[in-house]
Amino acid sequence: MTESSSSYSPVVLAGAGPAGLTAAYVLAKAGIRPLVAEKSDQVGGISRTETYNGYRFDIGGHRFFTKVGEVEALWHEILGDDFVETPRMSRIYYKGKFYPYPLEIWPTLKNLGLIESARIGFSYLWAQLRQAPPAQNLEEWVTERFGKRLYETFFKTYTEKVWGIPCTEIRADWAAQRIKQLSLKRAILAALTGKSSDTSLISSFQYPRLGPGMMWERATEHIEDMGGSVEMETTVTRIEHQPATAQGDGAPTQRRRVTSVTLESANGEQVVHPEHLVSSMPITHLIRQLDPPAPDHVVEAAKSLSYRDFLIVTLVVDAPDLFPDNWIYIHSPEVEVGRIQNFKNWSPEMVPDASKTCLGLEYFCTRGDGTWTMPDEDLIALAKRELAEIGLSGDAVVEDGIVIRQPMAYPVYDEHYKTHVATIQEYLGTFENLQTVGRAGMHRYNNQDHSMLTALLAARNILGDLDGDAPHDLWNVNVERSYHEDFVVDEEAKQRVQEARRRPLPKHHTEPA
Repeated sequence: MTESSSSYSPVVLAGAGPAGLTAAYVLAKAGIRPLVAEKSDQVGGISRTETYNGYRFDIGGHRFFTKVGEVEALWHEILGDDFVETPRMSRIYYKGKFYPYPLEIWPTLKNLGLIESARIGFSYLWAQLRQAPPAQNLEEWVTERFGKRLYETFFKTYTEKVWGIPCTEIRADWAAQRIKQLSLKRAILAALTGKSSDTSLISSFQYPRLGPGMMWERATEHIEDMGGSVEMETTVTRIEHQPATAQGDGAPTQRRRVTSVTLESANGEQVVHPEHLVSSMPITHLIRQLDPPAPDHVVEAAKSLSYRDFLIVTLVVDAPDLFPDNWIYIHSPEVEVGRIQNFKNWSPEMVPDASKTCLGLEYFCTRGDGTWTMPDEDLIALAKRELAEIGLSGDAVVEDGIVIRQPMAYPVYDEHYKTHVATIQEYLGTFENLQTVGRAGMHRYNNQDHSMLTALLAARNILGDLDGDAPHDLWNVNVERSYHEDFVVDEEAKQRVQEARRRPLPKHHTEPA
C-alpha cells in the first residue's frame, strides 16, 4: 500500500472475524480474490486466541458444535482433523455451592435444602397456573416458565452481571434465543422416572487443539494462498455510495450502490472500488462511515444501540488440576467475577506446562466504568482474591497473570433495540451491493456458527449460488438451525462433514505462534 493509492477489488470485507473470513474463504475458493480489512493486529475477532508466555486462552469460550452441516464441513475443510474431542462440563456456583448446568433436579434440591426447594416448587406451580400476558422482558419470560423463586436464584444475578442493567430492561428475545431448551418439567420427570431429561444435549464437542484462533489463522493462510488479501491494522474510514443506475424505462430508483471504500493503515490511505462490500464490523460503525451520511433517523438509531464490554484476567496457577469444568458460571453477588474458564480442560495443548493450570476470570463491564479502568495489577489482585473466596484455587500459588480487554463484546437487547435495528435494516436494504453479517454486523447475540452461516449465504449471494430465484435474506437466517446444545444432525449434514474431512486441504500453513 502506498501513501495514497486507488485500486479495484471485486469484494471488500470489513472485519476478519469468523463471519468476514468465512465469506472471504468461500469467495476465494470460487476464484474471486477478496480484500479483507481488519483494524486489529489479530484475526478471529472475539473468537481469537490470545497468547502469553506460551499459554493460550480464549476471549470467552468457543465450543465447536452446530446443527448446520455446511458450517461443520467448513470447519473441517479449513482445519482438517486438527481438533480434539472435549468433554462438556459446566456448573453454576451460588452461595458457596456448585450446581450442575443444565440444572439436574436431585443435586439441585440437595444443595438448596428442603424449605427452599419447596418454595421453588410452589412458585413454579403458581407460574404454570396463572394466566400471564405475553412476556416483554427477561424477568417475565423466565418467571413465566420457571417461577419467580427459581428466577431469583439462578437467573437474575448472573444475567444482571453480564448486562449491567435490570432484567426488566432486557428484551424477552434474548431469553428465548439463549435459554429456551431448559425445562423444569423435563428435569422433574427425568428425576422421577430415572431417564435423562436431555438426551440431545451434547456430552462433548470439537475444539481446535490450539484454541479457536487456530481456525481463523489457518483460514487467513488459505485465503492468501488462493490469491486473497487480509490486511491487518487497517481501518475502514469512509464508504462512499450513490444512487444506483435506473433500470428499464429509466424510472426513479431508491436503490443505492457502494462505489468506494477508504482504508487507512500505517502505510497511508487506500481507496478501493469494490463490486461488493460485506461488513462484519459493528453496525454502528458502518453507519458512521457512510458518505453521504445516512438519514438523521438512521444515524440516531445507530447511536441508540449499545454494547456490553468485558475483560478477562488470565491467571497461571501452580497446580496441575483444580476442577474438571470447561467453565463455571458465578451467580453469587458477593463477588464481581461472572464466569471462570479452565483452558486446560478445553485442550491440554493450551497450557505448555502440565504441572500448571491456566484460568480465565471474566468480568463484564462498560468502557469507562470502574472495572474497565482499573489498573491491571489491581484487576489481577481482585481475581486472585475472588478465586480464593470461591474456593477454587485451594492452597495453590497464583504465579502470573495478564488482563485482556474486549470492547463491544455483546450487543445489548434492551427494550428499544429491536426498533433501532429495524430502522437500520430498512435503510441498508436499499443498497444493492452491501451486506452485513455476523454478531456485530447484525447486532445479534448469536453463536459462531450462525455468524458463519450468514457469511456463507452472503458469499452465495455474490456468486449467484441461490436456493431459488431470490437472494438469501441474511436478516431472516433461521437462528433455530444453529442454536447450540440441543440438536440432532441429519444424515445429509453428516455426509457433507465426512466429505470435507476426505477433501485435500488447500496448500499449507505455518503452525500458529
